[in-house]
Amino acid sequence: MSPLYRQLNLWMRKTASSFAPLLVAPDDALPATASATEGRVYRLRQWPALPSHWRTARIYRVLSVMSQRPVNRHWLVARQGMAPSQTDALISYLVTQDAVDIVDVTAFAPAPQ
Repeated sequence: MSPLYRQLNLWMRKTASSFAPLLVAPDDALPATASATEGRVYRLRQWPALPSHWRTARIYRVLSVMSQRPVNRHWLVARQGMAPSQTDALISYLVTQDAVDIVDVTAFAPAPQ
């Protein structure tokens, strides 16, 4: 590992940011049960017109991450602190607005160990 990468990684871990868990947490940080039960991931295709009660920093942060990479329901609940009912309502709203691409990841073969 290069010294520059090591320094950036150290700085990133020390910096307080809501995106820091995304950058430093390995992909296997989620429990195995979550990957087995979550069959769909959602990626934001376009920014929706949000109702006033969803125009919060938390929702905008979630949408920003979703515009960069696909996320599943478990990630929204575990990493963003959203209630399961709020998560389901947001996903349903985004689907009805045709604002997300939905990928069923159960169709893909698991990576060889």
